[in-house]
Amino acid sequence: MIVVTGGAGFIGSNLVASLERQGASGIAVCDRFGCGDKWRNLGGHELSALVTPERLIEFLDAHADQIEVIYHLGAISSTTETDVDLIIHNNFTLSVALWHWCTRHYVRLIYASSAATYGDGSVGFDDDGSLEALARLRPLNAYGWSKHTFDRYVARSVAEGARTPPQWAGLKFFNVYGPNEYHKGEQASVISRLYPVIRSGQPARLFKSHHPDYQDGGQLRDFISVEDCVAVMLWLGETRVVSGLFNVGTGRARSFRDLALATFHAADLEPVIEYIDMPESLRDRYQYFTEARMERLRQAGYQAPFASLEDGISRYVKTYLAAPSPYR
Repeated sequence: MIVVTGGAGFIGSNLVASLERQGASGIAVCDRFGCGDKWRNLGGHELSALVTPERLIEFLDAHADQIEVIYHLGAISSTTETDVDLIIHNNFTLSVALWHWCTRHYVRLIYASSAATYGDGSVGFDDDGSLEALARLRPLNAYGWSKHTFDRYVARSVAEGARTPPQWAGLKFFNVYGPNEYHKGEQASVISRLYPVIRSGQPARLFKSHHPDYQDGGQLRDFISVEDCVAVMLWLGETRVVSGLFNVGTGRARSFRDLALATFHAADLEPVIEYIDMPESLRDRYQYFTEARMERLRQAGYQAPFASLEDGISRYVKTYLAAPSPYR
């Protein structure tokens, strides 16, 4: 059995789809669905169990001899969530409990960290998992801090020679886009929010730059397709000897203008872009640049290429956003 926490969410449901396509027959999902359309992310897939987070450990105990690996992707991922106690309970406390459960039962654990752990990027985007390197990072929001706190917990356990799961990997996802993100609202990728706007004949609106080194729309991000993120997780699932903390990005920063032009091109529309002022509340804490260093993942043996921004957006738009059903 394979357990995917957050399996109804964006990255999690794409992982479930790929596991099923590979022939996995026992996929258990832990998640909450609420009152919206999040359930549609799993609408076409066969599952062996659906579990709420409150019952997860109980479920794991009851099926301990059947579980091969846990992909722990469940979290409160909103960077604007203000209930820090809730964030810590979901993102740190449960992660620690899973770490100890996997250690006791000799089950592999692959978990989601985040590029939000890097804060403003002033100390770079190097996925050095040492205690010293992690201590230098300063996340800008409670979400990033909660992920960083667990990364440091893991690093401390490893450094002190404590028992660990037989394989463990933390993945610092950068700016992920792709199908099944529609329930995320304002936290969804710019592509999914931009496409219906330009299809209705309106211009794409991007932020003006308030930094002398960047042109309007020239703010840079490491945008990565969710399909590439899933490919990394599947490779780790097959490569049991690899453990560690790894960035998951393309290693190439691209501008929001590039993203908008690629979306117009994929939609067969002439580009029309307007630049608007960035809210003052964002200006002094806005990231103008993110770019994953990918050497450690490559050195660990992952050799598959990452989709270019243009190819990734083209596939997303034509296969999903422009289709009768956008779900994977």
